[in-house]
Amino acid sequence: MTSTIKIALVGNPNTGKSTLFNILTGLNQKIGNFPGITVDKKLGYCKLPGGQQAEIIDLPGTYSLYPKSRDERIAFQVLADSRNPSYPDMVVVIADATNLRRNLLLYTQVADLGLPVLLALNMTDMAKKEGIDINVDKLSERLGVQVVPISARSNQGIDKLKAAMANTSMATQLPGADMDHLAPEALQHTRELLSTDNTYLCLQVLHQHEHLSMYTEIEHEALEEIKRTNDFDASKLQAAETIARYRYLSGVLSGVVVDTGATRKFAFSDKIDAVLTNRFWGFIIFFLILFFIFNAIFSWSTFPMDLIEGGFGWLTEYGHEHLPEGLLTDLFLDGILAGLGGIVIFIPQIAILFAFISILEDTGYMARVTFMMDKIMRKFGLSGKSVVPMIGSLACAVPSIMSARNIENWKDRIITIMVSPLVSCSARLPVYTLLISLIIPEKMLFGFINLQGLTLMGMYLISIVAAILVAWVMKIIIKAKEKSYFIMELPVYRMPRWKNVIFTMYEKSRTFVFEAGKVIIAISIVLWVLATYGPPARFAEIDRKYEQIEAQKIETEIATLERDRSAEKLENSYAGILGHVLEPVIKPLGFDWKIGIALVTSFAAREAFVGTMATIYSVEGGEEGSTIRSKMLAARNPDTGLPVFTFATGFSLMLFYAFAMQCMSTVAVVFRETKTWRWPIIQIVYMTALAYVASLIAYQLLK
Repeated sequence: MTSTIKIALVGNPNTGKSTLFNILTGLNQKIGNFPGITVDKKLGYCKLPGGQQAEIIDLPGTYSLYPKSRDERIAFQVLADSRNPSYPDMVVVIADATNLRRNLLLYTQVADLGLPVLLALNMTDMAKKEGIDINVDKLSERLGVQVVPISARSNQGIDKLKAAMANTSMATQLPGADMDHLAPEALQHTRELLSTDNTYLCLQVLHQHEHLSMYTEIEHEALEEIKRTNDFDASKLQAAETIARYRYLSGVLSGVVVDTGATRKFAFSDKIDAVLTNRFWGFIIFFLILFFIFNAIFSWSTFPMDLIEGGFGWLTEYGHEHLPEGLLTDLFLDGILAGLGGIVIFIPQIAILFAFISILEDTGYMARVTFMMDKIMRKFGLSGKSVVPMIGSLACAVPSIMSARNIENWKDRIITIMVSPLVSCSARLPVYTLLISLIIPEKMLFGFINLQGLTLMGMYLISIVAAILVAWVMKIIIKAKEKSYFIMELPVYRMPRWKNVIFTMYEKSRTFVFEAGKVIIAISIVLWVLATYGPPARFAEIDRKYEQIEAQKIETEIATLERDRSAEKLENSYAGILGHVLEPVIKPLGFDWKIGIALVTSFAAREAFVGTMATIYSVEGGEEGSTIRSKMLAARNPDTGLPVFTFATGFSLMLFYAFAMQCMSTVAVVFRETKTWRWPIIQIVYMTALAYVASLIAYQLLK
């Protein structure tokens, strides 16, 4: 044992493993990738009794050591390879106390690998409520390991678990089901090849050695030869092993688990599911929940957004009055502060959105949505597992695309990756809310329906429908022979952990501000320079023109002299020149050259649209202290004199942002997941074409 011991957390999905990891490590954790594999690696540190430090490794959830996805392969790779940097000194297996028999299948497999093991029985409080009584001492005696009852959600038993972790330094577990009889000759040859006495390790290596990087090419060939010469039938042997283990567990659990509430177990969840997953009412309820969420995003955020907007307007006005005139002041106030204000104002809406997503996940409802959508998704070339990445895309497409690794079927996985960015993410929310506030009146329908919130929900539904239709087209185009299947365990309904909800609101809002803020500030500085400077000859000509006007001392012209000079300089700046180059292409969509500049900067990050418009209109000038919305509302088309942001233009622009691939991070992660530039390029082309055509049709019909 070293001064810092490595402890791996292993468990089935939905057993509270991640919750326990967060409790043990707190904020002392980091996320990276396992070496050579694009699978998240969560590491954290905690102090054990006696002052010893433990490195906690949260392995991906799996139902057994037989992998069905890339994530599930990680568990065995880490536990079987002593040369792996994450190889643990001990393993904590987390089991759901309400479903102990199924959870102990994974425990018996892990225990047979020969590492020191500790069993944590989670959700013991829920088990008691459901009438399940577990004799922990008897279970510990029969398994030969320490068994600690805990409740990670309620933070119960954590100190006892830490004490047990500090006192588990050697393997004490009793032997489980006998695996020697499954393929005796093949196992004997494998033991000799690998120079090990661990029979179960040899069995697992024979099953999945092609996925294990720890063996040489010669060893892989030797293992294949052993399988071939000994008629090693993997599927039959896995089934035989599972039967043998459950037979063994029946003896272990006899008299250990007493279910006094079998008739009422899960009864509450079943009654709710009869309504919430009903083939008719389930979808109606889901639609009403979405309506409530988007109505709340607009209604509840109005007051804090007004405060933030007014605060930034006051700061800008105060700065211009008290700071010395010059380039640095203009850069700070009209560049950095204006761009940052365009992001900070949307914190209330981002926080509300993620609060609702957290509540839906925590209560178990999000899993029901996935279940309900499976049958519909299959008709459009997707599986129920595709719903998880697509729903996750409401927050951000990047982690959602990464979560598509759990889709075993190649065709389903590729289609999911290709359409997930169409689902409106949180980066689009600032764009939608700004444009909706410009073109949709702030009215209430029937006294309780916020018209702007209804429009926002409409934009999200449009993006989801578009994703499903594109998936249907790709189902026809992309050919594959693989069959897909969907297996999912529905967790029981629980009250949301409000501390977790608040933490999620804070963490997501902070990430949004700092991650988007860095991009926005960088773009705002570059954009301010491009919008402030231009070809010297053009700027000199503009200065001479306005000096002549000032010399004539025409009162009506002098009153708007500085504003007109700033507007004309902006149009002739480097940014203005770029915008005018793009204008012929985007004019049929209802966009002017200023919007063209925002479209370019948005390819770094969609939310940069707001910061770009704030910077452009600040550089252009106008009434001091006026907000970005008031400046955009006052903007007029120089040719027609009509507002720039009409309903036709605003709706066309929202459609463009709904469909266009304006996120370099998403492009990068698609390349990383597919290992080729083919799919990211196809994605950029089809999404940009879809955005252009949809905007063109919308503007031409509505103008």
